[in-house]
Amino acid sequence: MGSAVALSVFDLFSVGIGPSSSHTVGPMRAARMFAGSLRDSGLLPETVRVTAELFGSLGATGHGHGSEGAVLLGLEGADPETVDPASIGPRTQVIRSEGRLTLLGTRPIGFADDDLVLYRRKVLDFHPNGMVFTAYDAQGCEIRSRTYYSVGGGFVVSHDRPDGRGGAVVSDSSMLPRPFRTGGQLLAHTAAKQAPISAVMLENELVWRSEVEIRDRLLALWQVMQDSIAAGCRIHGVLPGGLKVRRRAAELHDRMADPTRAADSLAAMDWVSLYAIAVNEENAAGGRIVTAPTNGAAGVVPAVLQYYQRFVAGADDDGVVKFLLTAGAIGIILKETGSISGAEVGCQGEVGSACAMAAGALTEVLGGSPTQAENAAEIAIEHNLGLTCDPIGGLVQIPCIERNAVGAVKAITAARLALGGDGAHFVSLDKVIKVMRETGRDMSSKYKETSRGGLAVNVVEC
Repeated sequence: MGSAVALSVFDLFSVGIGPSSSHTVGPMRAARMFAGSLRDSGLLPETVRVTAELFGSLGATGHGHGSEGAVLLGLEGADPETVDPASIGPRTQVIRSEGRLTLLGTRPIGFADDDLVLYRRKVLDFHPNGMVFTAYDAQGCEIRSRTYYSVGGGFVVSHDRPDGRGGAVVSDSSMLPRPFRTGGQLLAHTAAKQAPISAVMLENELVWRSEVEIRDRLLALWQVMQDSIAAGCRIHGVLPGGLKVRRRAAELHDRMADPTRAADSLAAMDWVSLYAIAVNEENAAGGRIVTAPTNGAAGVVPAVLQYYQRFVAGADDDGVVKFLLTAGAIGIILKETGSISGAEVGCQGEVGSACAMAAGALTEVLGGSPTQAENAAEIAIEHNLGLTCDPIGGLVQIPCIERNAVGAVKAITAARLALGGDGAHFVSLDKVIKVMRETGRDMSSKYKETSRGGLAVNVVEC
């Protein structure tokens, strides 16, 4: 069957900060990794200056995505999972105003504005999201330089592993009992085991953690998702970044929760849209969310999972765990054989991937077979093919927030279509992922998270 990179469900789902997994979470992790490499090699005491250069999509939209603050705090040792989102802006201002930062919180060095450069037009060879960090000693001599790539979903790879695997933030060579990289391989395991996708995924997860720990961690992720929905439904105001986009989720929630509201046969779909909008408004505001599998697509999986828990009879925590395990398995296939990076393949790799993950997962918890779940994921990707990533102003706001709502509803539709069949279908998940990858390769770079095409240039900013 071939070797498979040992990826966990917790690689696809991790707690982070907005507004972007590839442009905020990834750069923070890369900067922290570089500072850690200075410490581990004994070079930290010699370092008096560090420069950071961001290329391609990072350079083009880094200002709107908060990449600069992420890099500076990452050099100081901040971690996306634990950093206080509210501290990033103020701390960045202090670093710039005082002209100094503290590597890993222990080594003070000088900082000048030209130590952090965003190149809007230069692109490194391997991936559009490239970063180069360089450290210098007191004589101005270079003592270390490293190149990193933020390849989507918060994953970071280093220049010495251009295959995009071994250098990932969380990845190892553990031998999995049920290794898979493709949908065909995953279905072969479910057939051999006579078990659903979630059971195959759980068997692999047991290599790293006990079943109790897996369950607890997945339910903890679900709690963060629910918290982001609740926060989005509570907070009024305007999103940061200059577009003056009004937050709508709280107003929508108040209107929909009104007991005098007339009965509506499509009310459930309205709630699903609200859940997705709430999460992505939190993301756009730089709040804490769960990458699922990216920040730009973070609202789809929580919205569909909340739909399951609220509107499906018999929904329980066991179902939540199975949902996330199934979604993680599909996400691994997408990452390994396709892409979850908007800078690489457009939004078909972000909202499209999230839609497929949610569709397959919902199908399983609604009683669908593995082939029906694979069919649902295929339907979801097929009908996101060619989706561009053209955020206005480089901000994860327009069209990203509404796009998550549409993606969540589309995931439910895909699940219901698959459940209406017997699992047999003409186009396999593997084939449609291949098409997605090829479509992304053919797509003009201006439609891949550079804000140089589509809505980003054809809508007048007021």
